[in-house]
Amino acid sequence: MLQDLIKIAYLVSAILFIFGMKRLQSPATARKGNQIAAYGMLVAIVATLVAKPIVTPVEMILGLLIGTAIGWIWSKKVEMTGMPELVAAFNGFGGIASAVVAFGEIAKLIQNTGTDDGEAFVMSTAVTIALSILIGGVTFTGSFVAYGKLSEKISGNPMSFPGMRLLTLVLAIVSIGATVWMVMGAGAFPDDFMTTAVSVEFTEPMIYGAIIVATAAFLLGILLVIPIGGADMPVVVSLLNSYSGMAAGATGFVLNNTALIVSGALVGASGLILTKIMCDAMNRSLLNVLIGGFGGDGQTAAAGSKSMEGKNITEVSSEDAAILLAYAEKVIFVPGYGMAVAQAQHAVRELGDELQKRGVTVKYAVHPVAGRMPGHMNVLLAEANVPYDQLYEMDDINGEFDTCDVAVVIGANDVVNPAARHDTASPIYGMPILNVDHARTTIVLKRSMRPGYAGIENELFFNSNNRMLFGDAKASISKVVSEVKGLD
Repeated sequence: MLQDLIKIAYLVSAILFIFGMKRLQSPATARKGNQIAAYGMLVAIVATLVAKPIVTPVEMILGLLIGTAIGWIWSKKVEMTGMPELVAAFNGFGGIASAVVAFGEIAKLIQNTGTDDGEAFVMSTAVTIALSILIGGVTFTGSFVAYGKLSEKISGNPMSFPGMRLLTLVLAIVSIGATVWMVMGAGAFPDDFMTTAVSVEFTEPMIYGAIIVATAAFLLGILLVIPIGGADMPVVVSLLNSYSGMAAGATGFVLNNTALIVSGALVGASGLILTKIMCDAMNRSLLNVLIGGFGGDGQTAAAGSKSMEGKNITEVSSEDAAILLAYAEKVIFVPGYGMAVAQAQHAVRELGDELQKRGVTVKYAVHPVAGRMPGHMNVLLAEANVPYDQLYEMDDINGEFDTCDVAVVIGANDVVNPAARHDTASPIYGMPILNVDHARTTIVLKRSMRPGYAGIENELFFNSNNRMLFGDAKASISKVVSEVKGLD
């Protein structure tokens, strides 16, 4: 009876996961979808703890309360600018949790070897254990390298050293070899490893093979992420999220836990789909992202891009910007990471509201890779209560810039750089961009002329119809709001 209830609970949790993820497709329903998926995980956790009486009911409730408190405090303290690195850290925690569980299962397997309980463990278990350790280890170290790059604790520039590619290949071969050793250690061959029970001789290859796989995985995680430049971080965060899901799914097979298998498969698949979407948005293949070394800290112009030396920029005051905006018919705001750094989303929404009061049509154009994680700008604007029907994806709004009076670029850089269309020497050549340069006038808010994450100068800044409003984005927008309110 209890086992039937557990199975029903897992089914309910799977339904909640799927329904929750479905609602993540739209900013209007994403928050509710996240809550639904969280309820699904709560059901799965409780069902697992009841099925496996590892802790007492009091300990279970206490653990849930402590975990909830930690999550609540963390969510309140972390600024939206710190959300990308927080997501990267969560991916890492998920990866290491899968690896630790796999090692725990090794201890249990070895303890039961040669006993009646040992017959329950077949050689296919070794494969899933090895996968949990390998994917979990890569996810753990890779995620925390990404965390360091996103938080600027380490350089966002691509990093490499002589022989790095060869070392990466060797470690991959070593991890595969150690996995084969674990599987073949008890004399099982590919045609019978699914049904051959574990023998006493399997103890040594299981222990040492797992240690070798873990060591190789930790190093692989570092080597796979350090050569990736900062401009590719949205893709990397999405890919690591997929890795964490695959690690959880593999652990689900190790533990024969339906909830882990389903949730891991959903996260792994959705992460891969999102990674593909991110790559398409940059017009680059995943392989190119992983080995291309694209982007960095944005402190210097990248080699190969056209120099803007000799060209002039035109600055604009808050007063003049307010006049341009107040007497426009259509204004499109284009948010970027600079808006997140300045926490200017609320000021931008207030400016949008003031313009609408004056009869101006206001829209927001969001590039798929704007910010440092997928959906970063959507989350920021939703937090500021920007109406969802004013948010437009790149493909839906690009045609409207031709009829736009003023396009306001707030901290975005590479995703609005016209060089992507025609400069074959530019590292962003071929990347789909927002057509802000087609607007009658553009106003770009930046602290300085520092290049974006791709490390190249932006041609848009030097266009004759562009105006630069320098300073902190939040302070600059607030001044513009005051000026708009003061106009007759």
